[in-house]
Amino acid sequence: MSQGKREPVEEFEEVREYHSRSSGIFFEFDCCLHRENSAYQKIEVINNSHFGHILFLDGLVQTTEKDEFFYHEMLTHPALITHPDPQKVLVIGGGDGGVLKEVLRYPIEKAQLVEIDPQVIEVSMKYFPWLKSCTKDRRVQIVNADGKIFLQNSDQTFDVILVDSSEPVGPSVSLHEETFYQALKARLAAHGVACLQLGSPFYHLEAIIKTNAVLNGLFKIARLYTAPVPTYPGGLWCYSFLSDKLNPLAIKRNPPVGLKYFSQDIHKAAFALPNFLKEKLG
Repeated sequence: MSQGKREPVEEFEEVREYHSRSSGIFFEFDCCLHRENSAYQKIEVINNSHFGHILFLDGLVQTTEKDEFFYHEMLTHPALITHPDPQKVLVIGGGDGGVLKEVLRYPIEKAQLVEIDPQVIEVSMKYFPWLKSCTKDRRVQIVNADGKIFLQNSDQTFDVILVDSSEPVGPSVSLHEETFYQALKARLAAHGVACLQLGSPFYHLEAIIKTNAVLNGLFKIARLYTAPVPTYPGGLWCYSFLSDKLNPLAIKRNPPVGLKYFSQDIHKAAFALPNFLKEKLG
């Protein structure tokens, strides 16, 4: 999810991801568990003594065993506790299965995961055990396709759509375009909710402002919210809650038991934006 570049794993005993020209994050690793170039991107998994297994796509941290719950819970549960009766859920991206894992905590009818790169799913099945258990759930359907093309060609509607995209480079570029957001809205049920990630308010502020303006033009309700993610740039991440009908603070149900971060109180607090972000948004 983060952005930057780093020295290749095979030459160093640490991985560096730069968030600016002079700063970033590093991970020492015991071993490189997997490395390949798929048809779409470079996929790597390393093992770090603190964070456990870490997935990189094109050198950028996607998820870690240690802190995945921050991001996956905050992308998923705001929509699912706000919708009165979510039955059909679409996850775009998210080939590591973290969002799908959270979706399946609810008594939904169907969850579709649309991931462009089948190799991300295959690798994650091996190194992130939650995905393997998800694929055994009869409610799950996995589709290997570009998320934008899938939406444009689909005649289905969804109660909840969750966009777990990586940075707007490589195969994720199309998931950050206005035409993608238009296609998303067309496939969202009348009382539907969509949530998506927007990046770091510290490093990606101008892009967040531009995207937020586009989303406000498409949806009657487009509300930013934030939450921490320790291994993402700046440690604080922005998300957007999108709907034409549902107020994000009108909670319809308690979240599932067993969550590590998310709660009703966290949900409410997440929509209280820091002053610097509110000022930039106008």
